[in-house]
Amino acid sequence: MKIGVLTSGGDCPGLNAVIRAIGLYITENLPDAELLGIPDGYGGLIRGEFFPLKREDFADILNLGGTILGTSRQPFKQMTRPAEDGTSRLKKMVDNYRKSRLDCLFVLGGAGTHKNAALLSAEGCHVIGLPKTIDNDIYGTDMTFGFQTAVEVAVEAIDRIRTTAESHLRTMLIEVMGNKAGWLALHAGIAGGADVILLPEIPFSPDAVVEKVLRNREQGERFSLIVVAEGAFLSDEAGLKKKERQFVRKERGESTVTPHLAEILEERTGIETRATVLGYLQRGGTPSAYDRFLASRFGGEAARLCAAGHFGVTVALNGGNVVYNALSDIAGRDKPVDPKGEAVRFARDIGIFFGTK
Repeated sequence: MKIGVLTSGGDCPGLNAVIRAIGLYITENLPDAELLGIPDGYGGLIRGEFFPLKREDFADILNLGGTILGTSRQPFKQMTRPAEDGTSRLKKMVDNYRKSRLDCLFVLGGAGTHKNAALLSAEGCHVIGLPKTIDNDIYGTDMTFGFQTAVEVAVEAIDRIRTTAESHLRTMLIEVMGNKAGWLALHAGIAGGADVILLPEIPFSPDAVVEKVLRNREQGERFSLIVVAEGAFLSDEAGLKKKERQFVRKERGESTVTPHLAEILEERTGIETRATVLGYLQRGGTPSAYDRFLASRFGGEAARLCAAGHFGVTVALNGGNVVYNALSDIAGRDKPVDPKGEAVRFARDIGIFFGTK
């Protein structure tokens, strides 16, 4: 067998742990198989670039952040558009898959990566997906690898910012990743003891947040902590399309709502207010023990599915068990936070505010 593996989209903790588990399974159970690395995500497949992966390449990368294969983004909308030579990226990938005589292709990535993987599968390529993203927004799996590490990084940052907030009697806004889904903000906010959590799924009122901060001070609280998902938006923006919101923010010289809210809070509460954007800190560095464990389970199960000839699927976690879903069933589907779900309800019950009156 000839088996390819690529990592696509944004990097995240646990990618190398998956590559390692796949490689070790193949070494132990398919000794005659050839494992090929594909550099820079789908970009390498489009260019037809492959290189052999030996045991010494992946045996000791369990705790290594990033990806030894490199990665890139290939927007789904551009995959079927003809290039200058008249050939689409999808056709180039399918042609290179066949020219290399691959028997299976492992694709490690997020929502966009899985949509592209479904395209390849529909063209007859033997594809197996593995769900990674710190946003935890891939449909059909309880957890994606990389998410728990990002939560821990965010919580550590919140803990550190808390000391400054208390010392200076400040309101502190901490912006975390999560453009379409607020899982990271929700988990980190609850675990970090936030007073306010702002999610893309719950458009918020700045007036209500101002009232909450003032109420905290009236009740003797020395500071307020507000965790903001990068995709959060004002209730007044709820009727706007994404591009329209981006235009409005560009006019204000902002890319997210966080600096705008910080300005409003300081002006209207009179309390010194600061904002911190965690950014790529959440995606880099050593994966947590949980993510190493989950990534290893996912990689091992994906390799087992390959050995069994079960393709066109992506592995998933369901109720503590590693299972799989059809790529065609999960591609293009979202997994947002449910504003009426248990986690949000629980958070409201203990006094966490979500910016709505």
